[in-house]
Amino acid sequence: MALVRQHRGMKTILPLLSALLALAAAPAAAEPASYVLDPQHTFVQFEVLHFGTSTLRGRIGPVTGEVLLDRAAGRGEISLRIPVATVSTGLRIFDARLREPDLLATEAYPEAYFVATRVRFEGERPVEVRGEFTFRGVGQPLSLNTVRFACRTETADGAPVEICGGDFEAELLRSTFGATFGLPFIGDRVQLRIQAEGRRR
Repeated sequence: MALVRQHRGMKTILPLLSALLALAAAPAAAEPASYVLDPQHTFVQFEVLHFGTSTLRGRIGPVTGEVLLDRAAGRGEISLRIPVATVSTGLRIFDARLREPDLLATEAYPEAYFVATRVRFEGERPVEVRGEFTFRGVGQPLSLNTVRFACRTETADGAPVEICGGDFEAELLRSTFGATFGLPFIGDRVQLRIQAEGRRR
């Protein structure tokens, strides 16, 4: 009889324990997640049409910054620092020309910035980021569209670490920032492609 009573008691206690554990875990899962961007995997690529024939391409970075994602609430914040003086197209003479005051103006404005507080989610996946891009001291609205986004877990110092990242695209008119050299022979419309990975704090 004692064994029967003990068995019945365990049948009552086990569901209670499971419910308590689920309640304890729920707030942690719903908490906002903060990530620090990995400079080894975060860069900006750009493309612009050259004399209507070929496409000029280059890369800027590494980019540093922080990301806050609250998947449960469908909110997020992003802050990027983009060192435009690191521009690289593969041709040093062309890189030097791009740094001049009528284009990137890297001496006066060595960094560009992107700050966003509006992130649109589909489920738990961010699909669009809206914020302000500041380049050459001029701030303009800019939207990043998600091409892909995913998370994985790695082990660092014996502990699991979540890493999230993806590819994003945007488009801007360089003339709105005062970079007008070469128009209309060199395109005004600039395509941006951003690769980013962040490690959860």
